[in-house]
Amino acid sequence: MKIIKNDTVKVISGKYRGKTGKVLKVFPTDEKIIVEGVNIVKRHTKPSQKNPQGGILEKEAPIHVSKVMYYSTKFNVPTRIGYKILDDGSKVRYCKNSDCQGEVIN
Repeated sequence: MKIIKNDTVKVISGKYRGKTGKVLKVFPTDEKIIVEGVNIVKRHTKPSQKNPQGGILEKEAPIHVSKVMYYSTKFNVPTRIGYKILDDGSKVRYCKNSDCQGEVIN
């Protein structure tokens, strides 16, 4: 998976199409991610010590990684991600969009 935690992504298909958000958690074995403010579900909880009131809580549910695309905040465009090896031998991610001019990510 080329998307990692703390990346900014844009949803490209589904109910939340067009929304952008930060990746909160990544599940590489399931190929799913949790994005801030996307795919909100309601969870009905019983009262407990942690939550004495109980009630209905809203939280983000995982979505498949194929439904999102990396979003370059510097150039404000969604882009695909590639890998390249620099002269010093380090492997880095970069933007493949022509508008980004091969910007290195992280």
